[in-house]
Amino acid sequence: MKTLLIAYHSQSGASAQMARAAWRGAATERGLEVVVRRAWDAGVEDLKRACGLLLVAAENSGALSGGMKDFLDRAFYPAIAHELVLPYALLLSAGNDGRGASAQAQRIMSGIPFPLATEPVILRGEVSDDHLRASEELGAAFAAGLVMGVF
Repeated sequence: MKTLLIAYHSQSGASAQMARAAWRGAATERGLEVVVRRAWDAGVEDLKRACGLLLVAAENSGALSGGMKDFLDRAFYPAIAHELVLPYALLLSAGNDGRGASAQAQRIMSGIPFPLATEPVILRGEVSDDHLRASEELGAAFAAGLVMGVF
């Protein structure tokens, strides 16, 4: 069975809500196990078991949140050493425009190298029903693509 890892970092709770919504969407796909880990608790062993990675984080001061950056820093060289290549998707909660956090995450991921499976989803402002619906849709679409072998 294939495994999707959803790694999230949340201080205010917004990214945690979005990660839960993405999990709900991904969990509808048969033939896929969905594992959700806080960025602080995730590591290269989780990546080794996964066939795809969904990062859910916040933009802080125009950059990727510290907890997500910590996860990526810890996983970067071990992922390279294990020759991991996983498609990933990016879901960001942004108080600003989110472009700085998105660009930073994409720079890091391209160095591993993990290919971006879909355009980043940047949700601006307070979490709303529309944000949760978009998060759930991203989770479902990414999961379906993984099961079908599109990514």
